[in-house]
Amino acid sequence: MVEPVGNQYVVARPVYSENSFGDQHKKVHRYHKTFLDHLKEYFRCSPQKAKNIVTSLLPITSWLRTYPFKEWLLSDLVSGISTGLVAVLQGLAFALLVYVPPGYGLYAAFYPVIVYFFFGTSRHISVGPFPVLSIMVGEVVMKLTSENNLNSTSGNETALDNKRVNVAATVTLVAGIFQLLLGVLQIGFIIIYLSQSLISGFTTAAAIHVVVSQLKFIFQLPVQGCKEPLSIFCSLEKIGRQITDTNIADLVTALIILVIVFVVKEINERYKDKLPVPIPIELFVTVIATGISYGFNFKERFHVAVIGELKKGFEAPVELDMEVFQSCLGDAFSIAIVGFAVAYSVAKVYSIKYDYPINGNQELIAFGLSNIFGGAFRGFAASTSLSRSGVQVSTGGKTQIAGLLSALIVLIVILAIGFLLEPLQKSVLAALALGNLKGMLMQFKEIGILWKKDKYDCMIWVVTFLSTVILGLALGLAASVGFELLTLVFRTQFPKCTVLANVGRSNIYKNRKDYADIYEPEGVKIFRCPAPLFFANIDFFKDKLIAAVGFNPLRVLRKRNKALRKIRKMLKRGELQMTGKSFICTVTGLKDSDEELDNNKIEELDQPTNMADLPFQIDWSADLPANITVPRIDIHSLILDFSAVSFFDVSALRVLREILKDFIRIDVDVYIVGAHADGFLDKMERCEFFDEEIKPSIFFLTVHDAVLHILVEKSIHDSKSKPMKPEMGSGDHFIINTNGELRNREHTVRLPFSL
Repeated sequence: MVEPVGNQYVVARPVYSENSFGDQHKKVHRYHKTFLDHLKEYFRCSPQKAKNIVTSLLPITSWLRTYPFKEWLLSDLVSGISTGLVAVLQGLAFALLVYVPPGYGLYAAFYPVIVYFFFGTSRHISVGPFPVLSIMVGEVVMKLTSENNLNSTSGNETALDNKRVNVAATVTLVAGIFQLLLGVLQIGFIIIYLSQSLISGFTTAAAIHVVVSQLKFIFQLPVQGCKEPLSIFCSLEKIGRQITDTNIADLVTALIILVIVFVVKEINERYKDKLPVPIPIELFVTVIATGISYGFNFKERFHVAVIGELKKGFEAPVELDMEVFQSCLGDAFSIAIVGFAVAYSVAKVYSIKYDYPINGNQELIAFGLSNIFGGAFRGFAASTSLSRSGVQVSTGGKTQIAGLLSALIVLIVILAIGFLLEPLQKSVLAALALGNLKGMLMQFKEIGILWKKDKYDCMIWVVTFLSTVILGLALGLAASVGFELLTLVFRTQFPKCTVLANVGRSNIYKNRKDYADIYEPEGVKIFRCPAPLFFANIDFFKDKLIAAVGFNPLRVLRKRNKALRKIRKMLKRGELQMTGKSFICTVTGLKDSDEELDNNKIEELDQPTNMADLPFQIDWSADLPANITVPRIDIHSLILDFSAVSFFDVSALRVLREILKDFIRIDVDVYIVGAHADGFLDKMERCEFFDEEIKPSIFFLTVHDAVLHILVEKSIHDSKSKPMKPEMGSGDHFIINTNGELRNREHTVRLPFSL
């Protein structure tokens, strides 16, 4: 019964152990489904289940039939056209990151959008090339192809381009297969192992890779690619050696484009609430730069590198190279995970903002099929671009119909008007690619923020960034995930165990180091572990517990058994007599050494002390015969707070059982509270945890229940109160009654608890 009294409450209930609570409140029997039950349910068919399967695999069927054409179609049309123009430019720009001819970037901006329209669950993201994925694919391309023939004949250069396109398409196809398998197997939860800190650090490092990779296009230098690791430093070294060969026209054009793009993007960000739509600066500078390059014949006059011929129409599907297929498996898996992680993160933001559900497993299937089709038709890996998705949403996009219309714009460029972009300089595309990195490069600010919030997350960010910059994207991602999991091991393997004390003379128990106004029952130690107990940290838990109580119970037990051996020998020889108050020893020295006692039946030292054959009972806290020393302990009860322990394994239970036995054998009562992990007591029963020494009665619901029980038990044995520390402040005081009730009393007492 709970009675509110102002901003306080009064609770009157018995002191509950787990057994007494179970006797008074019977648990409801729950039937837990077996594997066979789940299997039957999975294969059971019904019209509703068939409908759910169809709508799950083809989410378009769930929203297209209710699409409000009059209200949304115009908005989606405007958004689709705007997003399509941006997609064309980004496709051309990001193709440079993959080291394939720019025209293939249009395929990457077309096929995935069409497939995602039918299978995706997000209504707002813009599917297509993403700079981080493009640079990851580009690293695989550079690893599996050679640039030795880059300056050779046009025939060899064409063959090299075809080889690169084949590798990029193959790795995209394999990444799509991985995504599809993960989605079909319903293990989209794998994304949880990529924390926000890891993704942020990884994308920032990827942005650095993008910057370095585009420098050779900005300077127009024939720099050959480098293999991982240390590829970024190798590329910078080669650029430095060839910097004197820079094409000034390309450099000036790129710098002008960069300044304009950064300034306008800053305006878009600062005045986003006032602008009806973001200024499409990429489109404007592309049109202007193309016109100037064509009008002044930059290619012939300044020898700048231009896009060149853009083939009309589509090419035949790629011929799968099994050698490339086998060589890119590891990289493709990294690309699959990163692509899905970025896309799902962006999709989640919009799904929360506009209040509709997305399905992680279906997103894996959608992106898997998108990349399979894109790779099969010579595109490269697709995810979602943050800037392009922002354009689609800010221009009024409501559904993926806007995405479908953006694909239509790309299709028009592929089939009809692509030739208009042929005079465009590659340095302009490189500048546009760098202009889209502003958001990722600004993530450096997160280091200081994370350091204030959580040191572990800050370390994950820094290690991810450094490992990705130094080792490359694929190896860096693997190392980053490994370090992230290692931080979890450290957090659970070395938990911050604490000793608790009563605060405020109530039923609240906190870390005794954090408060001055604390009360600790005399002879009672309360120890809290805030992490699961398993094979990796149980020894750490044992060491912390021993440090908290101030003695090793096993060592005390062995000392007592050694003392008993000595006392028995002295009694047998008549060297020891017992008076009513103390021992009288008739000799000044003992013949038996500690080493001899240790080596004689040493296994008996770990057994409970047995004084049944002695004519008296030994009080280990009193004076013992000369030359016999046993550590004195100042506690009689130990409470283990396991309210934050989520699970135990068999190894931990075995060690915990040994620890409890050691304490019980030296007359320290042990109580476990808050053990609410599902099936914990049942698991203990199965593991044969209980015996004559350790009984289920040691379990209590809360720390306060255990403390009250101890005080009552000690009062019965000692026939007087065992007071806590003297009060250190004023306020409400409580009286603990033997019936277990806790009552608020408005009068002054010198001790905070009495019986």
